[in-house]
Amino acid sequence: MNRFINIGFGNIIALDRIVAVVNPDASPVKRMIQEARKNGKLVDATCGRKTRAAIVTDSDHIILAANQPETIASRLSPGSDIREVSENNV
Repeated sequence: MNRFINIGFGNIIALDRIVAVVNPDASPVKRMIQEARKNGKLVDATCGRKTRAAIVTDSDHIILAANQPETIASRLSPGSDIREVSENNV
């Protein structure tokens, strides 16, 4: 069973692939974003809004989101908006 989390504007990502949710304004994170862009591993899910969070995945992809890291982290807690999808529903 796959579990997904809403990261804003109808975008969802696989919960078990998330390694970290970080602020994109820190210099090391900016370098990670540039490296991911260069390697084709950057996903921009901001829908044209300001980037407020960078989500690092276990596949070294960086996903940019318009929600604050705190907002995304609160959705990771039990009882929040986590959607479970079985392989039959895909």
